[in-house]
Formats: sequence, structure tokens, C-alpha cells
Amino acid sequence: MGVLWRLVVNAAALWAATRLVDGISFTGDWRLLFVVALVFGVLNVLVKPVLMFLTFPALILTLGLFTFVLNAFMLWLTGRISDAMRLGFHVDGFWAAFLGALVVSIVSFALSLFVGRKSRHDRRTLDA
Repeated sequence: MGVLWRLVVNAAALWAATRLVDGISFTGDWRLLFVVALVFGVLNVLVKPVLMFLTFPALILTLGLFTFVLNAFMLWLTGRISDAMRLGFHVDGFWAAFLGALVVSIVSFALSLFVGRKSRHDRRTLDA
């Protein structure tokens, strides 16, 4: 999946979290949600692998369930950076971040399946 599609999927997932989870809000222009999605994506690429390495014992001990806590932290951190940049995306606390991370994960997974299936089909028709 291309970077642009990943950005669109993240923006849609973050938007869904703002609609479904109390404590996550977005008050900016809809175009700023793409900037928030970019911040979220950059944090997931740069910060999350370091956190996963540092918390490896907790990940092993909980059989990977600690990943949910890391995802919540990444969403909370996105909210903090967004607040600092005045983008209008805000996460109130841990439980809002935790539930929001679940929503973002589910929506992102579902949309990635839809987008990924189309792009695989396009590649097969180009190869033929």
C-alpha cells in the first residue's frame, strides 16, 4: 500500500476514533486531520519500534498484550504533539487513548484490507 493510501487510512481511522470515543476530539479543519495522520504515522515509524525494544520483556510476559498499551501511548503522544502544533486533535487521558487506539487499529485494519485487495488486483492485471 502506498504512503498516500496509508495516510488516508490513518486519517479515516483517527476520524472514526474522534466520533466513537469520548475524550478524543478534533476541532480543526478536515485537511488538518491529514497532518495529524502524518504525525501519527511518523511517530509509529520512529518512536514505536524503540518503545517495543525497550518494553520487550513486558511484551513477552503479557504475550503481546502490552502492545495495546503502546498503541494507546502512541495515540496520546499524537494528541500532545497535535496540541503543541495547534492542529485541533486532543486525547484526554489513558482510557480515551486506549479505546481510541483500539478503534484506530480496527478501522485501519479493515480499510487496509479493502485498499490492499484492490492494489493486489491491480498488480495482477498489470503483470498479465
